Amino acid sequence: MTTYADRPWLARYDEGVPADVEPEFPSALAMWRATAKAIPERPFLHYFHTTRTVGEVDADSDALAAGLVALGLAPGDRVAVYLQNVPQWAVVMLGVWKAGGIVVPVNPMLRERELQVILADSGASVLVALESLHPVALQVQPSTAVRTLVTTSELDPLGDDDVPGLLAGSSRQRPATALDLQDLIAQHEGDPPPAVPEPGPDDVAFFTYTSGTTGPPKGATNTHRNVVFNAMTYRDWIHLGPDDVILGVAPLFHITGLIGHLAVAALTGAPVVLGFRFDAGTVLELIERWHATFVVGAIPVYIALMEHPDAATRDLSSLTKVYSGGAPVAPAVVDAFERRVGPYIHNAYGLTETTSPSHVGPFGARAPVDPTSGALSVGVPVSNTVVRVVDDEGRDLPVGEVGEIVIAGPQVVPGYWNKPEETAHALPEGELRTGDVGFMDADGWFYLVDRKKDQINAGGYKIWPREVEDVLYGHPAVREAAVVGVPDEYRGETVKAVVSLKAGTELDPDELIAFARERMAAYKYPRIVEVVDELPKTVSGKILRRELR
Repeated sequence: MTTYADRPWLARYDEGVPADVEPEFPSALAMWRATAKAIPERPFLHYFHTTRTVGEVDADSDALAAGLVALGLAPGDRVAVYLQNVPQWAVVMLGVWKAGGIVVPVNPMLRERELQVILADSGASVLVALESLHPVALQVQPSTAVRTLVTTSELDPLGDDDVPGLLAGSSRQRPATALDLQDLIAQHEGDPPPAVPEPGPDDVAFFTYTSGTTGPPKGATNTHRNVVFNAMTYRDWIHLGPDDVILGVAPLFHITGLIGHLAVAALTGAPVVLGFRFDAGTVLELIERWHATFVVGAIPVYIALMEHPDAATRDLSSLTKVYSGGAPVAPAVVDAFERRVGPYIHNAYGLTETTSPSHVGPFGARAPVDPTSGALSVGVPVSNTVVRVVDDEGRDLPVGEVGEIVIAGPQVVPGYWNKPEETAHALPEGELRTGDVGFMDADGWFYLVDRKKDQINAGGYKIWPREVEDVLYGHPAVREAAVVGVPDEYRGETVKAVVSLKAGTELDPDELIAFARERMAAYKYPRIVEVVDELPKTVSGKILRRELR
């Protein structure tokens, strides 16, 4: 019988990793307060060529908390954050927690229809958005509980300094139908802290929306305990401390960015380098400027960095702690990055429901490659985490046998917001049924083989085929549509649509791609469209996606 909790690899690969730990703080806010008290003068956010200290971020978030409470925010209320990777993200996150609220991260690539779903489901009463996204927010506001719009600009943290090339097309807009974040903070500078209860370990810190293992987006309720525990996981397993510099390439609306960038920085005091959105040339410049030491991101980030012409001329020697998560990693890419850039890419694995990692390759250990499939291991279970591989009846499978990966530990969310049936399905008795299929080898390393459901993973972004199909059905020429993931060298998977047409109509594939692109986030729309006479179906008329694959 396999004993998944024994963790035989800890002594073998990294004796410094604790086998059993408990969160050190009752909440992520308490974690931040300890850092703010200890090192207020240390840098916390580097944004292009500017820097904000721990103390400055703490003061701004104090003022924002007072402003939010003055606007009527009550404990437990939700605040949606519709921003790119800008310093304001950290200020808003901390300010919401200080006001007793819950943060709802929103992907800034979402369009009106998609944004409306998240705002309506979360019941967010405040939306903080980039000025450029204000028209989208204003359009959906009437159909949601949002009563206050607050906008900010990617140019605000730069002051009167030179605008970097990546932001050359940006301009201040200051819409009249929204409050300005800077003004709100300035109006409440020096106000006493709001008289609200401090969050506890089981209070919710984030609603992070995910398709999970079934269906449309659901709000995973990441608690403060979840956040603190996995901030400690990053610190302990990757050996991060205040002398590190975190390169923030993962989106801050994504669980990797929230925990692997902001939360671990709040714990350790290591500053985070932000650059608005991912641009390989800009990121290479920022690594050199700020001497970044640690990064975690999806594998397309590393492909783009090593293939950029500046990779050969920039000084990247500081970057020594490199991790990948969010999508499968090909061993060939790891080898190529090591040859061209220098550091070895360690692997990690986790889900929104595990508040970032459940498995990590211990720093300094090279992950094995399965000799049969050629798959690179995703790591070993982290401290206090029990991972099983089970068959369809939930029975444990022995070493080497393939089944569904299920996870229990302090990082696993208690459930989904207002969705008891989905919670019961995905988290029976608190154990996460991941929907991912894989196996464990004799040394305790885990490998992913496939996904149990039809979800597509394109460069770390999770896509539910039905959502794409619903958009395609809106085209007047489309009779039937099916969407599948197909292999893609850069993104791991990309979205392909196979459609049949209504009688008497014609459709150029590029036209349908453009139709979808106008109605969906950039990572969701199909890159490939194939027109066929008939789609394969069962006798009951259900389309057979597996035959299309």
